[in-house]
Amino acid sequence: MSQRPDLTRRRAVLEHEWSRWVPRLSVPGTRPGGTVTLRHEVTESWARSLGSVDPGRDSAPVTDGGRVHQRWTSSPLYGPVSALAGELHSIAEDAGFVTAVTDESGTILWTCGGATMRRRAERVNFAPGGRWDEQAMGTNALSLALRTGRPSSVFSAEHLVSALHGWVCYCAPVRGGDGRVLGVLDLSTTWDRSHPLAMSTVRSLVSTIEARLTTEVSRPARLLLTCLGSEQVLHETRPLPLRPRQVEILTLLALEPEGYSPQRLRAALYGDRPVTSSTFKAEISHLRRALGGAISARHYALTAPVSCDAVDVLRALEQGDTDTALGLYGGPLLPRSEAPGIEEWRTRLEVAVREAVLASTRPEHALRYGERAPYDAEIHEHALRLLGPDDTRRAIATGRLTTALRD
Repeated sequence: MSQRPDLTRRRAVLEHEWSRWVPRLSVPGTRPGGTVTLRHEVTESWARSLGSVDPGRDSAPVTDGGRVHQRWTSSPLYGPVSALAGELHSIAEDAGFVTAVTDESGTILWTCGGATMRRRAERVNFAPGGRWDEQAMGTNALSLALRTGRPSSVFSAEHLVSALHGWVCYCAPVRGGDGRVLGVLDLSTTWDRSHPLAMSTVRSLVSTIEARLTTEVSRPARLLLTCLGSEQVLHETRPLPLRPRQVEILTLLALEPEGYSPQRLRAALYGDRPVTSSTFKAEISHLRRALGGAISARHYALTAPVSCDAVDVLRALEQGDTDTALGLYGGPLLPRSEAPGIEEWRTRLEVAVREAVLASTRPEHALRYGERAPYDAEIHEHALRLLGPDDTRRAIATGRLTTALRD
């Protein structure tokens, strides 16, 4: 996109103001103020932020590591945003934006966008797990929206951190029915794509999310099922003490929401093993009680919302979002299970993720998947083909390939 002269001039003026003000505000006792081109709320935020944020830092700190997905799927924003995921992807990709959703603390829980913009965003940890509150990342639209409770936009050198001067961000807080801020919706892009209509788009999307929040208040509590690489079942935040067989049943029902006939589910669990009908029905009954009756009779299907990491991986792959799929893929499906139905789904998931990685042109995908597939020589060879000759990460891929070929 060609650079608009007005945006170029505005960026140059703000860079000058940033160079003039930020060193001053680093001196204790200096009072912030506003200028014709610099908003008072921006200089006030700079002054607050400089006590904890180095303007020269290159990226946002990351928090919660592997728990981000759990925080996201248990967030009240998960359902409404997931329902709008197609529209959010379309807006982000068509307009060259990255879309992000945070929690009330400013930690990013979910993002989407085109591959190029997402790569740029990831360089500054504008990705799940990144902390963008004022104390962690200084002045930015997310931190201002959380602090003021109002929509906010921050352009180029209005950001305290110089690594963000190439960006423009538009945000609005998302409120629950009680008025409490649950998080922020953000649209971000490069400074030269700044457009006044972006803020109205954010406001409209937030209104839709808030309307969906209202309709979901009376729905049953969400189940959170983790079954990739490990297994855990939470009812909201409370662990459910289920036996392995019951976790297998729940996983199968989550992966096939249309449900199972009794005969088909029994075969998926036991195969040809001689198991009595009473044993099978007892497992179903126990699980039904644990879920508060959330399994239909005769034709077995879940009747309450369930969030499942395996389902989310498949959804991401269907949308062509390999980055999100790899972030959610914690390992094989219920790795200790020998149930035929679980083994079948385990293979389907592994093949789907692996093929997406081999089709990707991003070396990060092959490197990330290679951590979980140390003996997959084809993956390591793919990583080496994508990495440039001077990329220091070639040593990692080469070491993995050597080990894979040796074994």
